Amino acid sequence: MRIFNLLLFLLLLLVQYHLWLGKNGLGDYADLAKEVALQEEANLALKDRNERMFADIADLKQGVESVEERARNELGLIKEGETFFRIIPKQTKSYE
Repeated sequence: MRIFNLLLFLLLLLVQYHLWLGKNGLGDYADLAKEVALQEEANLALKDRNERMFADIADLKQGVESVEERARNELGLIKEGETFFRIIPKQTKSYE
């Protein structure tokens, strides 16, 4: 009976070792859970970016005003007959 109890105890230790420290044990599970959380955050950021891009695409498909606004803001274009004025603020010199 003693040998049987010893074998059961050794078997329990072996199972516990694999559970806590072995491959695919609780340590690996915790590391994997952290990686999953980081990837989910990255996915949410990319999903938000995609939604904004789809909104821009829909806006560009629907109206001419958005195309004109982008041309003015991003490319610096003006309409024919318009005059563009750039106001440069005065720079004050500070003497120390």
